[in-house]
Amino acid sequence: MSRTTTRTAPATRRPVSRPDSGGRGGYGRGVGARGIEMANPRKRGTILLIVTGLLLTLFAGRLIEIQAVRGEALASEALGQRMRVLEIPAVRGSITDNDGEPLAVTMEARNLTADQTLVTDPVAVATALGPILGVDPAVLVPRLTGDRRFVYMAKSLTPETWNRINELRLPGIFSEPTSRRVYPAGEVGANVVGFVGDEGTGLGGLEYAYEDLLTGTPGEMSYERGPGGRAIPTGARSLTEAKPGVDVRLTIDRDIQYMAQEAIADQVRASQSDSGTVVVMDPRTGDILAMATAPTFDANDPGSADPKVLGNRALTEVFEPGSTAKLMTIAAVVNEGAADAYSWFKIPPILVRGGEEFPDHTPHGTLNLTLAGIMAKSSNIGTILAAERIGGRQLERYLRKFGTAEPTGIVFPGEASGSLLPRDSWSATSLPTIAFGQGFSMNAVQAASVFATIANDGVRLQPRLVDAFVQADGTEELPETAEPARVVSSSTARQVRAMLETVVGPGGTAPNAGIPGYRVGGKTGTAQAFDETCGCYRGVVASFIGMAPIDDPQLVVGVFLDNPRNGRYGGELGGPVFQRVMTYALQARQIPPTGTKASHLPLGG
Repeated sequence: MSRTTTRTAPATRRPVSRPDSGGRGGYGRGVGARGIEMANPRKRGTILLIVTGLLLTLFAGRLIEIQAVRGEALASEALGQRMRVLEIPAVRGSITDNDGEPLAVTMEARNLTADQTLVTDPVAVATALGPILGVDPAVLVPRLTGDRRFVYMAKSLTPETWNRINELRLPGIFSEPTSRRVYPAGEVGANVVGFVGDEGTGLGGLEYAYEDLLTGTPGEMSYERGPGGRAIPTGARSLTEAKPGVDVRLTIDRDIQYMAQEAIADQVRASQSDSGTVVVMDPRTGDILAMATAPTFDANDPGSADPKVLGNRALTEVFEPGSTAKLMTIAAVVNEGAADAYSWFKIPPILVRGGEEFPDHTPHGTLNLTLAGIMAKSSNIGTILAAERIGGRQLERYLRKFGTAEPTGIVFPGEASGSLLPRDSWSATSLPTIAFGQGFSMNAVQAASVFATIANDGVRLQPRLVDAFVQADGTEELPETAEPARVVSSSTARQVRAMLETVVGPGGTAPNAGIPGYRVGGKTGTAQAFDETCGCYRGVVASFIGMAPIDDPQLVVGVFLDNPRNGRYGGELGGPVFQRVMTYALQARQIPPTGTKASHLPLGG
């Protein structure tokens, strides 16, 4: 059987139309796709242009802001980061004696500083600095390490020490100018001049009292520094000069001050006293030539001293003056015409007033003494009887005229003015007690000033410790002082001086205070010392205050010994110190003897 195969003819394909070179013809689908491909680059370019324009606009705006708007501020800020500002301390004013001899001066010094951010090797820098500073390098390493731009490494180095360090050119190590206080005389005048602290600020004495004047006004130096911390030679710089402090010239005579300190220190040791004070004055001017205390300290090293010895006892401590105050009572009696040097008084063994018994320091029977004899023998009973002739109100009036319980007028920190009750508060025993120097208090300068008033013919002058304030240009300004005030007449002062001369005579209480070739007068004092801790009297203050030449007084010397244990009386303890200091001062001031004869007043007995 035959198989028949049938073949089907293939489908005829339609030709595909291709676009011509112009892109025309063909179906619309092909034409749309190609259009999109051609459009994308244009859009991207446009977007790119827009974005670029925006960025350029932002950059331009930022540039305008930086250069035009904030340019000056930013430049200033950048300069500020490169600038180093150093304070230039003002040179502290000097303190000198009356001849311009230095008691306190300022020397050039340098503070060593570090910028930790510039110290590349703290260990190496510390190793280099340690031997020069005398410090273990291990102690310095922590101070050289960190990100602090300013830290002190050492203070008040000498210029020579800084030069040694500067030659090493250590990175991050700098210095700033400063000064250090030096006291060339050491202990001489230390309690008067005072001292400064580590920061150069007055902490005691006149250094503290006149801090504002002595300090001056600091200056300022600034310079532009480079990456290494060194000054840029052509960089910005500015300088404001410091204004130096005012010099303070004292009335103190350094040589007399030295002798006074030596004399009182020797007697404090010999008498085993708690302390001692000497005041030397020129009664014609009120100038204090010496103000010495013992024990004292070295003003160059106050930190090593007992704080109790840093003050100035002549002004800061008060005491009951005792018999030296009889000068005021007797001067008041003479000035009121109630008695004179030749007036006689009957002195009983004991005087009873206000229910209390008042004896003399040495027991005796009934005596007949002149007023001069009462002074010479320091009779408490005789002084009370003389004071009763003028009464309490007049006595109080004269005590205040002499300056009792009033500030001395000296500018000194911690001055104590003493006390005196007003007459209306006196008891029945106040007048007799106050008459011979107890029941009120004063400081050593006040006590010496009383004698200076009598030495100055009865005219009281304000004590002066500062002679002048001296500006840097040499201009001098005198300190203000109170007007002179007459306390007693010149004739009264002369009578009282004649009576004081009897005290150092054969019948007086201080014959060992005399000076060969000179006429000398003074008064002893042995006052019970009031102890605030117990509210009682304990120990004594032994004193002697005198003047020379007695007929033409040019010097007054007061000596005070607190709580002596070897000896007791002012004549035996204070008299020799007075003689030593007065003899030296008379020679130092070239004061010759007057050549007149001593007065011989009747004393009685």
